[in-house]
Amino acid sequence: MAVPSWARPAAPESGATSSPLDPSLIPSALPPPGSSERWPWLQRLRRQGDPDLAPWLEALERGELGAESDLLAVLAERLDAAGSERLLAWWLGGSTDPTLLPLIARARTPRCGALLRQAVLERSSLQSRVPLLPLLGHQRDPTDYALLARLSLEAGPLPLRLAALEALALGLSAWPLTPLRQHLLTLATDLQPQLAGQAVDLLARLPRGRWALLPLTGRRLDPAVADRLRRRWGALAPSPLLLIVHGRAGGVIPGELLALAGELEERRGRPVRIQVLTGGTPPTPASFGTLAGSVGLTPWLSVVPLFLLPGSHVRVDVPAIAAVWRAHGPVRRLPFLGAWPIWQRALAAELAAMVQARGGSADSGPRAPLLLHHPLEDGLGARYLAHLQSVTQARFLPTPYTAADLQEIKLAIHPRALPLTLAANRLTESLPDQLGAPLLARPRFRQLLVRELEALP
Repeated sequence: MAVPSWARPAAPESGATSSPLDPSLIPSALPPPGSSERWPWLQRLRRQGDPDLAPWLEALERGELGAESDLLAVLAERLDAAGSERLLAWWLGGSTDPTLLPLIARARTPRCGALLRQAVLERSSLQSRVPLLPLLGHQRDPTDYALLARLSLEAGPLPLRLAALEALALGLSAWPLTPLRQHLLTLATDLQPQLAGQAVDLLARLPRGRWALLPLTGRRLDPAVADRLRRRWGALAPSPLLLIVHGRAGGVIPGELLALAGELEERRGRPVRIQVLTGGTPPTPASFGTLAGSVGLTPWLSVVPLFLLPGSHVRVDVPAIAAVWRAHGPVRRLPFLGAWPIWQRALAAELAAMVQARGGSADSGPRAPLLLHHPLEDGLGARYLAHLQSVTQARFLPTPYTAADLQEIKLAIHPRALPLTLAANRLTESLPDQLGAPLLARPRFRQLLVRELEALP
């Protein structure tokens, strides 16, 4: 959505300099509209070093000067905050020409916001409310979000709804992100294609635009809106992904991870490679170019550490791998998977579902569900487990991956336990079938990971 001219700062004239104060530049001496002397006269006023504009405001308020756009344009760019508020209050108090309003409502001050907000709420005619809404959005006051969102969504005249949506666009960075994203998703399915199309455009402008647009890709939309969605989605070309995983002995990649990489590559249309810490040949930069085709790769590589705990692999190996890849170009390294809040919430939901399925309550005592995890050192690891315990309400059981230990653990585990492993390993293979499925073999976690990685920029 184009930014209106009033929202852009006026560009200074080339070589323009401030002139000394000229006492002859007073309101009563202003040439009338249509005079050949008027524009040069106003330019002289515009170049004044620090003019006293109070007489001009008083002349407007008393009706001694006509509300002409050329005069207001010169005054508006020279007024301080108090003068801008006074000029806006004058217009709202009696002017009926909406074309003048964008010239005088440029300042962002609490008083200007309050004046505009009051006028939006008190005025009833469509013609008087529509020009006010974009200016209210231009104020970028987060408290106005609820009003603008309501006016853009509720049944009403289309011009009013469009003006409210334009206001949201002008203050886009000021609004609360989560409700804004949900609001725009709702508008994108509106029966008015013009509104829905602009909502799609705004979703694409949000942080993580691909992620914001992703829920729309599976919905039935108006054909014109669907076409706009395809264009916006295509313009947000994703980066290639490097998934860093632990792997099994000898660099073997578990099948769950190979399937995940293959699906992501198909969905994103960009290369997805796996680097294993247990051996094997790491991917090369050339391997990322083979699928670039005519579109070309984005200028960075997204490194995704698929680790669930902040052990030495996350603290030492992953930064070292990222440093190697930075020698070939820009790298964006994501936090390790276990640090993602959405992943932690999924763990809590899975454990709660297990408790409910087995007819129990999620208490924090001895019968609380277990999370089986690789042992961690004190310090960061202990703090992380304490945090995860507060999120999941689970107990934690360290499980070294040795045959003797596994046998002891297998005998001690009660039926409400979850192995904290992403793919198959010795722990999952030693557990009973009803407990041993790794997280990627469970629909909740696989769907979450596919959705989140598909939407990465």
